[in-house]
Amino acid sequence: GLSKPKMDSNNNNSCSILEKTLRDGKLFRQVNSLIVAHLRDHNLSQAANAVASATMTPLNAEAPQNRLTELVAKGLAVEKDEILRGVPSNSLYDTSTLIPATATAAYGSIPAPRAATYFGEMTTAGVWISYPNLFSVRSYYAVQDTKGSSKSFPKHETRHLSEHKNIARCARFSPDGRFIATGSADTSIKLFEVAKIKQMMLPDSTDGPVRPVIRTFYDHIQPINDLDFHPQNTVLISGGKDHTIKFFDFSKATAKRAFRVIQDTHNVRSVSFHPSGDFLLAGTDHPIAHLYDVNTFQCYLSANVPEISVNGAINQVRYSSTGGMYVTASKDGAIRLWDGVSANCVRSIVGAHGTAEATSANFTKDQRFVLSCGKDSTVKLWEVSSGRLVKQYLGATHTQLRFQAVFNDTEEFVLSIDEPSNEIVIWDALTAEKVAKWSSNHIGAPRWIEHSPAEAAFITCGTDRSVRFWKEIL
Repeated sequence: GLSKPKMDSNNNNSCSILEKTLRDGKLFRQVNSLIVAHLRDHNLSQAANAVASATMTPLNAEAPQNRLTELVAKGLAVEKDEILRGVPSNSLYDTSTLIPATATAAYGSIPAPRAATYFGEMTTAGVWISYPNLFSVRSYYAVQDTKGSSKSFPKHETRHLSEHKNIARCARFSPDGRFIATGSADTSIKLFEVAKIKQMMLPDSTDGPVRPVIRTFYDHIQPINDLDFHPQNTVLISGGKDHTIKFFDFSKATAKRAFRVIQDTHNVRSVSFHPSGDFLLAGTDHPIAHLYDVNTFQCYLSANVPEISVNGAINQVRYSSTGGMYVTASKDGAIRLWDGVSANCVRSIVGAHGTAEATSANFTKDQRFVLSCGKDSTVKLWEVSSGRLVKQYLGATHTQLRFQAVFNDTEEFVLSIDEPSNEIVIWDALTAEKVAKWSSNHIGAPRWIEHSPAEAAFITCGTDRSVRFWKEIL
């Protein structure tokens, strides 16, 4: 019969290299598909798309829920066990065969992780589980705080738009970023059209003076605390110290008065429309937000309420982007998360700002985090699912006024106010490093800062009664 040809050692060697390459390639594909599935299942679709296209992995890669996390946890447990038993940690795979040189160069820009700064938690088995994190592919691979990796905030130009007759207390952009409303202690509301503001800021505006204020409403009898725009219609609501919520239709050029009024029992400190536009929340001096049906004006209160101290007045209430949750920031220093359907309190972060008031709170667009600001001079980022503190943005002093902290439109930066220096402070959202401090151009610190949801522009207004618009210099 036929005898097997003898393999020489060279042939044998190339065969094992081929086997190893195939095995490593298969493992690499498995790892890639686990990463894609993990990102996709954690609603980080942009990141999943980027990894899928870069590694030629199908976007619908099949993997059991949390498979990657489980495997990492098991691997870490084994590694820890080996360290304790003194087993030398020679790598199971020579990773130089796994990653082609070009890929290594590309990944080289990511600094080596410092384990202590990962966001994660210890499991009962003593295993550290690291979570995927904020906002982008960059953050998924590099969640550590590294000085060099902060982005720079682009330069802006600013323009004085208008003046109220008394302190300008609050401002809000419409959901599409086309309009801005400001409310004042003089009881008036001004409505601005952003396109007209931009026209006014052009250096060679030959059409004569452009007036960006397109409406002024007078219907409150006490100072205005907060404003919100209806998600679909040309309706603006305001909450005031006169215990009312007023509805204004800004499609009508001549209307100066509200076309509907809700009479509340308390000072209305904050208002927020549900994304459907059918409900609204009022944060008042009462410790529980008042939920109103916009069509019937019926008021609902949560039946399941945690023990809240007498000092539980709500400084701010905001719905999440889907309306599935809402958040309250209270005078007692707590941030509370509420179920948007049942109105049950699902988490109380008591002492979120120590014993100081929590002055603002709002969700990230993906509803996974809440950004809060307090009179303890801190701005904090909280993970919604666990209530854990994820980031602190330090270096802006605010102890007196009810200040906001807000994200920019891309959620790459956080903006707030430094009271003593009268400056706008900007941090990189991911590294928590301060990247800019600009003079506010107001006389006395601004009361309020609000960023456009649609572009690189924001508004400030303050004690000097003036309203200023800021936009990126292109």
